[in-house]
This record gives sequence, C-alpha cells and structure tokens, in this order.
Amino acid sequence: MNKPIIFAIDDDAQVLRAINRDLRSNYRQDYRVMSTQSPKEALESLPELKKKGETVALFLSDQRMPEMIGVEFLEQARKIFPEAKRVLLTAYSDTDAAIRAINEVQLDYYLLKPWDPPTEKLYPILDDLLDEWQAGFKPEFTGIKLAGYQYSPKSHVVKDYLSGNLIPFRWLDIEESEKASELLQDSGIDQKDLPAIFFEDGEHICNPTPIQIAKKLGRSPSASENVYDVAIIGAGPAGLAAAVYGGSEGLKTLLIEKRAPGGQAGTSSRIENYLGFPKGLSGSDLARRAITQATRFGVEFLSPQEVVDIKLNDQYKTVCMADGSEINAKAVVVTTGVNYRKLESRGISDYTGAGIYYGAAMTEAHAFKDKQVYVVGGGNSAGQAAMYLSTFAKNVYITIRRNSLVSSMSSYLIDQIKGAENIEVIGHREIAGANGNGHLEGLTLFDNQSDTEYDVEADGLFIFIGARPYTDWIHDNVIKNDRGFIETGRDLQKYDKYSKVWKLERQPYLLESCAPGVFAAGDVRAGAMNRVASAVGEGAMSIKYVHEYLADSNL
Repeated sequence: MNKPIIFAIDDDAQVLRAINRDLRSNYRQDYRVMSTQSPKEALESLPELKKKGETVALFLSDQRMPEMIGVEFLEQARKIFPEAKRVLLTAYSDTDAAIRAINEVQLDYYLLKPWDPPTEKLYPILDDLLDEWQAGFKPEFTGIKLAGYQYSPKSHVVKDYLSGNLIPFRWLDIEESEKASELLQDSGIDQKDLPAIFFEDGEHICNPTPIQIAKKLGRSPSASENVYDVAIIGAGPAGLAAAVYGGSEGLKTLLIEKRAPGGQAGTSSRIENYLGFPKGLSGSDLARRAITQATRFGVEFLSPQEVVDIKLNDQYKTVCMADGSEINAKAVVVTTGVNYRKLESRGISDYTGAGIYYGAAMTEAHAFKDKQVYVVGGGNSAGQAAMYLSTFAKNVYITIRRNSLVSSMSSYLIDQIKGAENIEVIGHREIAGANGNGHLEGLTLFDNQSDTEYDVEADGLFIFIGARPYTDWIHDNVIKNDRGFIETGRDLQKYDKYSKVWKLERQPYLLESCAPGVFAAGDVRAGAMNRVASAVGEGAMSIKYVHEYLADSNL
C-alpha cells in the first residue's frame, strides 16, 4: 500500500520550499509529501489520485493565493477527500478569516507564518492532527477492483478469470457497496455498462474480456517464437506437468490455456490425497506452484488463448487459434481435460451465471454467506465444493441420484461431509427445474423413488455432474471414442480408420494419437484414471515420448 499523502499548496515558491523541507524532514518515513503553487492544479490532480486508490491525510494550504483563497480550496478538496485534515497557513492579518473558516469548512487548525522553529510551532500541531486521522483511517484497497451485479453472468466470467489466474482483486456489488457507486460516479460510468474493472493506475474497462484484462496486465496472449519443440494445449495438472518436464529437459516449450491454469483441479478448495501434501493443498495453490516452476524453466505461457484446430503439415503441426493466429510446433500434447456436463433441466440455462454455476465454488462462495446452497454431483469435486461452501452458507445440500456417496466419492471426503453439521446428502434426487426473478431463488427437485416433485428455496446451485472431454475442436485427423475421448497407443488398432491414417512402420507410442507427434495426456485421454496424480504422471510421461518422436523423426 502507498503511504498516505500530506498535500501542501502555496503560490510563493520560497515558502513552498520551506514547507516541503520541514514536512519531509519529519514525516517522510510515514507519509508522502506532495506540493504545488497552483490550487487549481491541485484540485485537478485529486480525482486522479482517488481513482488510483491514493489517500490524502492532510491538506496544508496558504490563504492568500491569486487563483483562489485557501478556504475555497479546502472546501473543494474536502468534497474529494472528506476525511483529510485541513490546515490553513495565514498571516496575522488573516486570522479573522481563518476563525470563520473553522465553522464554514470545518477547518481543523490554522497556522501563522512564519512557523519557526517547526519543532515547537509546526510538528506538535500536525502530529496531533495526523494521530487523530490515523485513528479513524481504514486503508484503501489499492489493487484491482471489479464492480458489477452479483447475479450477472458477465461479472461471473470476469471474476472466474481473475480468481482462476490468481490475480488479486476486490469484488464490489453495485447493489450493496457504496464504494462501487462512488467509483462509477468518479469515472463517469453508467450502470448499464457494468461490469467495470478498475486498475491500480486509475484506468478502467467496461464490459472487459479476459483478453483485454490479460493485455492490460502484460500477460501475452500471443506467442513470441515461430516454431516450438512442443506445444501443450491445456494447463490442467497434465499440461502443467508436461510443461515443467519439457522446459526442464531443454525443449522449447509453449503452454496454451483457454481460461486459467489448474483445469478442474484448479477449482478444488482442498486436494487431500495428493502425494507429499499430508495436510492437503488447494487446486489454485497447486496451479500457482506449477506455473512458477514451469516459467523458471523457460516455458512460455499463453493465456487466455483458445485453440480451434491442429493442422498436420508433414512433420510439423500448425496450432490454429481462435483469434486467427497460428503457431508451429514439432510435437503437440493435448491436455485439455474435461468439462462438467450441462444440466438440461428447465430454467437452468436462464440462471447460469446468476446463481447457478458449473464448478466455480471458490469464485462465488463468499456471495452465499448464510444462504441456502445446493450441490449436484457425487464425485470428489462435488464433495470438496460442498465442504468449502459450508464455511459460508447456512446450509449445503448435496443431491445425488443414488442412495449414497460410497460408490463415487473418496472415503475421506465422505467422513468430512458426515462431520459437517450444515451439510446434508439427499439421495434419489434430481434437479427438475429452476426459478427466480433475475437470479436463482428456488429449485424443483424430483424424487426418483416416489416419482414426485416438490419445490425448495435455493440461493445457489453448483453443478458437478459427469465428465465430458473438451475435444469438440479436434477434427477428423485424430481418432476419438464414442464419448469424445482421444484414443492412444495400442487401443487405436481396434478402429477401422487406424490403418487408413497411420502410415509409419512403428506402432504409436503409449500416449500418441493416430496423428504422429500428437499426444494426449490426462483426463482427455481414453482410459485415463481421472485423478490429479495420474494426470501429472501422464503429463510427465508424454515428454518422454515427445523426445522419442523427435529423435525418430530427426527433428
């Protein structure tokens, strides 16, 4: 956080130098001293300081100035920084005006010129005023601020991007936060243009996209090289592991991610069965550590950037991006993982991003303090989300089609859920519908034993149902099974198409697809184990086969 400001204004250059000298001599450890000879210039700078999250602790203004008198300046400055202390510098002949100003602009003190020695006539007075100011001072958050409506899908997209990429920010709900209204007013923003993101340098963007935010923060969404040894598509655990091993073994490595590092694991509030972390760790912490490790080995990280196709050009692969750009690589590792399947029940799509979310428990949990929340799904991700949500929500209900969680969730999570007083598992239930007014307010549950429906109050619904591989963008040059997972290695031989597309004398490597040099690792691969540890292992293993492919192809 920046130091609070002491702002001095005097049109006499010699007097201003003396003020600056004495203020800096005594207060530079705890305050920044700013000064100007022009009160108009000072008033023009104050709104910009406020936009940047700066705080003025004290104004020290001369009374007699040609542009405006000191009392008038302090009155206008008070509108921008109302909590700042106000001190008037006066000659003996102006004491009557100073006394009147105590009532007119709530002047805190007036000082007579000259103030020598400052140890007797300046510092004791300012010390008292600054101590009083500090007692009521609450430091302003100086990082990124995001203002919008809580139940806005657009706001959710931005929050999801910022939190997923571990970018610190403060969320300001326009319907509850006075600070949000103040920011909009100071920046001349209409509420219809929300969400709006405010940066530390005072700039803002209305209705921002992740790419706009990335560019503003200096996170490059475009590659710096023409050809890479290996391009890794997807920064989940498998992709992160592949990037770390690719970079550490000297390959020119590019990691491309559509949204945020960590994949589905990155949204987990606590992973407790990962080797080497007996107390567990959050998915975001795992992603942060892995990205730091990869970049230390020289891996280039491209985000947010979406891949829409892979073209095979002899021994090279061309990775095609959604923005029209292309990247060439000698080998490609696909680690795009899986998405949660969409819930097709009535009304779900109407409130997605407005009380209904796929995953995203860590992003939105704070908004559901003391509210009723439902979680759909019986896997570990659902259990971890329920445990995290239970620290905020009044009640959390896990709805599952079966009778219990035993067949789908790890026992340690089941035990934790049983021990949580505000979590209830409701078996034999399905979500039949959602309703509300602008945002989710209730759900219709279907009891698949009694074949009946009933309505419940619900403020939030978090969906964790099944796994659908993110492979729609991969075209016919890669064989997928009937569920969309990428087939690799020996399993390719059971497809009639295999002999038509594979023309090499050798057999495909264990993690290699039917397109030579295109590998798959982690949850996106057919037959994968669907665990963080196994995804990390496959990501590391894929680099071994990349090396063998490059050597075999003389690349």
